Amino acid sequence: MHLGLDQPRQLAPLLWALLGLFVLRVAGQALVAFFQVEFLPPMQEWYSGLLPYEYLLPSQVSIIALMVKICVDFTRARGIFVAPRRFFAVYWLYFGYFYLAVMVARYPVQMYFHPEVCWFGGTIPIFFHWVLAAFVITVGLHHRQRLRP
Repeated sequence: MHLGLDQPRQLAPLLWALLGLFVLRVAGQALVAFFQVEFLPPMQEWYSGLLPYEYLLPSQVSIIALMVKICVDFTRARGIFVAPRRFFAVYWLYFGYFYLAVMVARYPVQMYFHPEVCWFGGTIPIFFHWVLAAFVITVGLHHRQRLRP
């Protein structure tokens, strides 16, 4: 079945939407962290604490910059992230699958170790890792489709 994954302009809206979701996550967390915005969930809901926020935010901004470049390349249908490359078709794609599998497994682990949060507590980071994994997998599938004879 051909999914149109070889047409970068067809994938661009999906990639921009995934980027938009991630930007909203980063912005929401920053609003809570710096401005104590009360209509958003508290910081402990946004933040797993694995990386101090002073390092997390710059890394998130770097990820956003990379995602913007990828989205621009797909929108223009040319560029380093669109031209078929085995690295993206194999290593990038398998990283995306592994990343998604780990983050899907993280949910039941979160619920097991923190039953008091019941269903959705502490899941903001997990959900947005799924978003990032979907972005990585989408780009990888594009490259895999383009490299097939």
